[in-house]
Parts: sequence; structure tokens; C-alpha cells
Amino acid sequence: MDLTGGSTLARTPHAPSSDVSSSGISPSRAVPSGAVPSGIAPSRAVPSAVAAVAAVPSVPAVSAVSAGRSAAGVRGGGGRGAARPVVTELRLSAFAGHRGAVHALGPVTLFAGPSGSGKSTTLRAYEALARLGAGDSLDEVFPDAADCVPERARPDAQGRRGFRIGCTVDGPVGPVHLDLAVQAEPRLRIVGERLTRRGRTLLATALRDPGRSTVQAEWHTAGATPVTRAPLPDDLLGTALLPLRVAGKTPGQLEVLAAAEQVVIGLRSAFPCDPRPEGMRAVVLPGEGRLRRDCANLAEVLHRTHTACPRRHHRLATVAGAGCAGPVTGIGVQELPEGFVRAVLERGGRPPTPLGRLGDGELRYLALALTLLTGPGVLAMDRIAEVPDAMQSLTLLADGLDRGLDRRQVRELLGLAVGIAADGHIRVVGAVGEGGEGEARRVPGVTVVDLGE
Repeated sequence: MDLTGGSTLARTPHAPSSDVSSSGISPSRAVPSGAVPSGIAPSRAVPSAVAAVAAVPSVPAVSAVSAGRSAAGVRGGGGRGAARPVVTELRLSAFAGHRGAVHALGPVTLFAGPSGSGKSTTLRAYEALARLGAGDSLDEVFPDAADCVPERARPDAQGRRGFRIGCTVDGPVGPVHLDLAVQAEPRLRIVGERLTRRGRTLLATALRDPGRSTVQAEWHTAGATPVTRAPLPDDLLGTALLPLRVAGKTPGQLEVLAAAEQVVIGLRSAFPCDPRPEGMRAVVLPGEGRLRRDCANLAEVLHRTHTACPRRHHRLATVAGAGCAGPVTGIGVQELPEGFVRAVLERGGRPPTPLGRLGDGELRYLALALTLLTGPGVLAMDRIAEVPDAMQSLTLLADGLDRGLDRRQVRELLGLAVGIAADGHIRVVGAVGEGGEGEARRVPGVTVVDLGE
């Protein structure tokens, strides 16, 4: 299948690799395509289509949209996949400074290398796929898409350039591969997408008519009609739209749904965390207590966990003692006039220390530790309400994980991450500098990927 010129799903069940050359986007065929049907729901409605886990007996932990559907034959040959959908591979075929990069992701994976080696860019690609899987539009995810095009990429005859990224999501139905080709110039749009499982192409889209804001999609049916064709928007991830479009009446359709839902669940279970100490020192008003990306509402979240999650809160106090200066016997919350609250470190017989007095490294350490100890219920992320928590795995994305931390704090934080990741509920994908890399290599269970090699 040519991701930009035309789809051959019906003729080639084992499709070759995607083809968007490093010099630009290949020309598209000017074949008229129909308009987007009015029945396509807005992108924000996509997550609600992911049905309850384990609703289909033959697909152990990813349903085929409704509990009444049977998914006989979906498993196929081979062994069972992971218990929970998780991203196990990230592919940057042509993205910013990356060419043909394929990175395996373990429970705790850290990218290292000198400045400019692409650590932050790698995490950005992961976050972009996660946001697309959650239903965000292309212009929301890539406001500066031209910066994602490889610097030496040459435009084609129509002046088009773009980039390619992809991932593998392992889970109950085995590894499922998602590959995406994006045109950044002259207009941002998805020009090709492919979803494959065990060598079979389940979804393929291609740009047929550059004058329309659609791509032509084909998905596996395996019924009276081998392939179903329909136009899809060129600014949304087609895989995330499949639960709204596929009927689930044939074994082929059920296979498509199971694979698509596994990818959506695996991608959406990501929380980018970048604690900013300058915003974490202020007193706050109590609220819903969901930790934001910058962790500026850390005191509010601690106020919530202090009463709602006492066991986790107590464990956080123990972790704090290992990464903060001086004795720490607990983490308390003080109520202030006009309804404000502030968090403090309890020092035993000594006066408590407000978090505002802590150093930048101590605050970042506490925020990252809190993220690892709490899970989706306390994080400001769009939870997959239709899927039980026991079947979901949170992936913490932490660029500059060791920023402002000393070696002891890095060691303690990574040890905590490895211990928590052992049960499969939490995974970590981050980037570290030179100092953090050295400590990471000393912690068993941490995978370090050196982008400078």
C-alpha cells in the first residue's frame, strides 16, 4: 500500500511498508472521493465508543464495541498478547531529526544522548500519537508541523513535504501496528494511515483527491464484501474513528474493532508530566484534585490524597523522606484563611516545612513520585471510563526527568518506578541528561536508549 497515493487493501492482505519518501510526500492520484458522511461524530466523542473490557469472550481484554457481539476467530494463531494494551515500540521513520528510528519500549525506558540528539523530539512523537488516539485534531497536535519535517526533505512536484511516525501496541489480541503519514506543507493533513495485525492490513487510508478534506479508507470485512470503503476526515486518526464506523457483524469486522480499540486504549493511557517548581509554591484553593501537567496544583492534590488515599499518601511520605533534605515523618496539609490550603513536610518534633520553601529538585521529585503512586484517578487526563482500571496501564511521559534532581533523587525515583512498573499498571518513558543517564544505567530494570550512538 502506498500511504499517499492509493490503497490496495483488497488485493494485498500482507501490505508492504509505508512509503513517504524522505524527500517529500509522493504524488496522490486525482480520483474523486465522496464527502465525509454527516454521521461521523466529533473527535471528542471517539473515546466513549471504546467499550467495556472483556465483553467479548474470544478477545480477552479488548471488546468489540458492545457486550452482545461475538468475536470468534479474532485471536488467530500465536500466543496471547499482554494483559493490558501498552505501547511497546515507537517508530520515527521520518520525523524532525530522526530517520528510520525504531525504539523498543520496556516498562521503564529512558532516552539519553547529547543535546540535539532528539530526546525531546522522540517523546513529542509519542505524545502526538497519544493525543491523536484520544481524538484531538491534527492542527491541535501539530501547531508547528513544518518543524516536524526532516530538515533535508525536499518537496515533490506539488510542493508537498511531510513526516511519518508509528507505533506498536501489544495487548490481548497481540501486537498491532499503526503507521501514519502526515503532509505538513502546503496544508496539514493525514495522507495515509495503516493498521496491521499479524501481517494482515486491517485499515488503510490514502489521499485520492487533494481538493477534498478526506482520505479514502478501506477496512477489512471478511464477509460477503471483503473490504468496506468510505471517506474519512483527513485531520483525525482513522483508527480512533473505527469504533463509530464498523458494524462488528463479521469475524473480520470484529478483528478490526478489537485491534483498533487496543491501539486507542494503549495510546490514550499516557500522561505527559513536566513539573514546574515556580508554580508549585503558591497556596491553592481545594478543588477536584487532579494533578495537572505542570503540577502547579500539587498542594491541592495532596489535600485530596491526604483524606481520599491515605495508604498512598503515607507511602508518598516515605518516598519523600528518601529524596528531601532533613527528616520527613509525613506530608500534611494546612488550611489557611479564605479557604486556601498549603502542603507541608512534617518533621517530627520540629516545625513543619511548607512546600514553598523546598528546592526545585525536591519539588520535582515529589511531583514525579506522586504521579507514579497515584495513577489515572488523580491525574488530569481523559480517563477511559468504559474500560475497568484493572485493564488499563498508565504511561508516564517525562521529558527531562532528571532536571534539577541530584543523583540520590534520580536513583530513588527510578527505583520507585521500576518497583511500581513490575505489576504492569504503570510504565515510564522519559528523557535524561548526562548525569541522569549514569544513575539510570545502575538501576536494574531500567532500559536506557542512547540516541547519541
